[in-house]
Amino acid sequence: MASVSVTTTLVFFIVLFITQISNSSAYLNSRLLHRSSQPSNFLTKQPLFFNQTLDHFSPYEHRIFQQRYYEFLDYFRSPDGPIFLKICGESSCNGIANDYLSVLAKKFGAAIVSPEHRYYGKSSPFKTYTTEDLKYLSSKQALFDLAAFRQFYQDSLNKRFNRSNIENPWFVFGISYAGALSAWFRLKFPHLTCGSLASSAVVLAVYNFTEFDRQIGVSAGPECKAALQETTQLVDERLKSNGKAVKSVFGASQLTIDGDFLYFLADAAVTAFQYGNPDELCLPLVEAKKADKDLLEAYASFVNDTFADYVDSYNQENLKITTSADRLWWFQVCTEVAYFQVAPANDSIRSSKVNTRYHLDLCKNVFGDGIYPEVDVTNLYYGGTKIAGSKIVFTNGSQDPWRHATKQTSSPGIPSYLVTCHNCGHGTDLRGCPQSPLSIEGDAKRCSSPDAVTKVRQQVTEHIDLWLSECQNAGKGWSSL
Repeated sequence: MASVSVTTTLVFFIVLFITQISNSSAYLNSRLLHRSSQPSNFLTKQPLFFNQTLDHFSPYEHRIFQQRYYEFLDYFRSPDGPIFLKICGESSCNGIANDYLSVLAKKFGAAIVSPEHRYYGKSSPFKTYTTEDLKYLSSKQALFDLAAFRQFYQDSLNKRFNRSNIENPWFVFGISYAGALSAWFRLKFPHLTCGSLASSAVVLAVYNFTEFDRQIGVSAGPECKAALQETTQLVDERLKSNGKAVKSVFGASQLTIDGDFLYFLADAAVTAFQYGNPDELCLPLVEAKKADKDLLEAYASFVNDTFADYVDSYNQENLKITTSADRLWWFQVCTEVAYFQVAPANDSIRSSKVNTRYHLDLCKNVFGDGIYPEVDVTNLYYGGTKIAGSKIVFTNGSQDPWRHATKQTSSPGIPSYLVTCHNCGHGTDLRGCPQSPLSIEGDAKRCSSPDAVTKVRQQVTEHIDLWLSECQNAGKGWSSL
């Protein structure tokens, strides 16, 4: 076993410190501000790149592309501390957010590394996103990306410390789709990680996701639910009489397909419950209903204030533009996971026009004939909620509609915890309340029940501690030099 001298280690960290100082303008708002009185939203925004394989499944395809990643070493207990792999999901990854993972990294003396998902942000193999270009965009390819990155980074760490064949203990984290990747990574590559945290992890591909809308009704409560349902009814009626006028009220005149418009309005309400801001939507809406005011105006005010920037991502004409990054997640939806958020047959919040036919037509219109989600194949490959891995901890927020696509009951080796409170939504255990905008270090003070969040965090921390220790005892990491 190779060892490294105290002098070599000291030189490495002196160089690292000088590098940080010399690049202070780039790091000012990321790496260092978390120590000041006004911490940054990011631990780091300094990008790094490495060569990633385009197709992990073909023996004939040898092309590569540049994949962006980030590293944060301020809390790293050199040289044998754990490596926390934070998975970036279905959007541009612009740094390592300063959420509760930073608290965990400090506690365990861990480095944090975070690779960007292929095709998103600066990690696209192609300049366009034609349907042909997108054939390498899948969760399966993304998992192999993570495995390749994990090996690349471990090798680079060994080179820094002039050692070989040493494995630091790794632990994987993710929220939402990235949470599913976290669970699936532990499932498919158990030898590469000591465990995983799968926060609000949507591991179950769902064709007709009616439970999503039902949860919105439960999370809203009787008064807000009734106001939302009446608003939907008014929109449906006014679409028939003067569609252009009602779309204009919501700043969505460009959505010429009524289904796109109705889906946009439904998702605007979803964000309030998903990201921990229910009162921002419900209080003015219920007040307007009680005062017999125009509910459309009240709801339009909320939509225009909180969701106006997302109109084009619902526009199928925009989605057909092959340079639009909005195509990316839709492609994954239309090929692998569906999550078709359709109106239940009875007592729905969203319009009944947001149905399965609407979603299938969107997939065909945007990506062409033959594109549809192979939900059964996805669930067969990963196991859905019957995932058979081990040392995966699932967490969910009580108000989050996505929790019905995740694992909500514990099984041997796979504990599952629910954080219950009025504004506990998507990724509450890592993001705090509200989940958007970011609460620094996942601050739980604004959760309606901070104790509920703290309790689940303690349980998660105990699992991380145990599984890292078991890695050490099994010789999978924590090597002493």
